[in-house]
Amino acid sequence: MDAIIESFAYIGTPEGIAALVTLVVLEIVLGIDNLIFISILTNKLPADKQTNARRIGIGAALILRLALLATISFIVQLTEPLFTLFGHGFSWRDLILIAGGLFLVWKATKEIHHTVDPDDPKENMGKVGTLTVGSAIAQILVLDLVFSIDSIITAVGMTDVLAIMFIAVIVAVAVMLIAADPLSRFIAANPTVVMLALGFLLMIGMTLIADGFGFHVPKGYIYAAMGFSALVEGLNMLARRKRMKDKAASEANSPGASIH
Repeated sequence: MDAIIESFAYIGTPEGIAALVTLVVLEIVLGIDNLIFISILTNKLPADKQTNARRIGIGAALILRLALLATISFIVQLTEPLFTLFGHGFSWRDLILIAGGLFLVWKATKEIHHTVDPDDPKENMGKVGTLTVGSAIAQILVLDLVFSIDSIITAVGMTDVLAIMFIAVIVAVAVMLIAADPLSRFIAANPTVVMLALGFLLMIGMTLIADGFGFHVPKGYIYAAMGFSALVEGLNMLARRKRMKDKAASEANSPGASIH
């Protein structure tokens, strides 16, 4: 009890506030990967089931992360090497990251195929309404586990104050919950953004695999690339919108339009 009181007292200090803000921002950034996956996956569900599926998926992420924080001593042990291969000691964390990365690459590749060739008779999962809620939740839970373990291990590396970790996780998941529906609607309304988001998932999957094999790619590089790509796509969207307005104005002012 005294340790808990001391933890919350530390949060009120300048050092505690700085650690909390830094960790909250980091957790929110790390949650972007999970949120993109949830948005793309739940958009495959019937419209009346999408919101509930997103809430269940994000709620599961919160439960998983809080449960992992409660067993933090076990989580730390996941970084202990189990065996050595090719000169690299593989831990449970490495194996989980590799498995999660492979799943993400497979899923993103499959969705890209559906987007490019939606009428392929052999593959109909890409059509809206054919994915079941149970299947969507199961896939979300798999990635929740991977991202949650990575998130908690990152938190442990930044602070040893458990109260700060709990608050940061709760705030980050709350932001995900607020942003889920707007992000999903934006992705659904802009087909080109879907392909961009799937490209992000491919990149994230490959970095998870690389991390599992001991090749750490700084997250800053990944999110800088994502930010630049999103900026370019935003400019393309503005350009397309302007062309459509110019075309509509041209048609309205054409001689044929005045006859009608």
